[in-house]
Amino acid sequence: MTNQLDKTLINRFSRQIILKDIGIAGQKKIISSKVLIVGMGGLGCPAAEFLSRAGVGFLGIVDNDYVNLSNIHRQSLYQSTDIGKLKVNTVKKKIKLINPNTKVKIYKFRLNTVNFKKIIKDYDIIVDGSDNFKTKFLLNDFCLKYKKFLVVGAISKFDGHIFTFNFKDNKTPCLRCFFQESNIADDLASCESEGILGTIAGIVGTMQANEVLKKILSIGKNLNDFILILDFLNLNFRKVKLKKMKNCLCK
Repeated sequence: MTNQLDKTLINRFSRQIILKDIGIAGQKKIISSKVLIVGMGGLGCPAAEFLSRAGVGFLGIVDNDYVNLSNIHRQSLYQSTDIGKLKVNTVKKKIKLINPNTKVKIYKFRLNTVNFKKIIKDYDIIVDGSDNFKTKFLLNDFCLKYKKFLVVGAISKFDGHIFTFNFKDNKTPCLRCFFQESNIADDLASCESEGILGTIAGIVGTMQANEVLKKILSIGKNLNDFILILDFLNLNFRKVKLKKMKNCLCK
């Protein structure tokens, strides 16, 4: 990348470049970043949308699912004409319309230990947009192993949860310090079983994107060592301190 941004890019991102914590130097960091989003549902769609709008240069998106009618109310990059289409193909087309400069790599599979190992090294930051704890634990374990920055989101009913884990810091607790896998059913708190207000997905997914941008820019405070619990029905937001558990993978 050249030392200067061209006039078109400066104009496109002028409203955030003007911020003293970003500027040209910060915008170049955003454009140089590589972010992987796992799950293109209610969380992954707004995260991908706003990261591309902010100028993230390279997005990887993982999903093997197809758009269906029940997705439309909360998965912001889809519309009725997309029903029956593969999600990653649809998202790539929408992202290129939003920001043609964002390169999008699609992965048409369900994440597992074999395929994740092949792609994780190509990305700086991992965003969890999955809807099941099996995938969330997989993301946690591999990001811990490869020292990646992980942003986890979860939604149910009128509530949201956000975690960030900076695994380059050996003192950081992990998702397993808060959730014990043996105590969680695979469908616990899923949108299908519990329901979800569509706006909740958009808010939490956008907040995940915001955490990513803060990390890229090295500004503000991330949620390391905390979980942010969001009760949107009563507008109660609180942070809870996480502690490392004995005998955990992250010890």
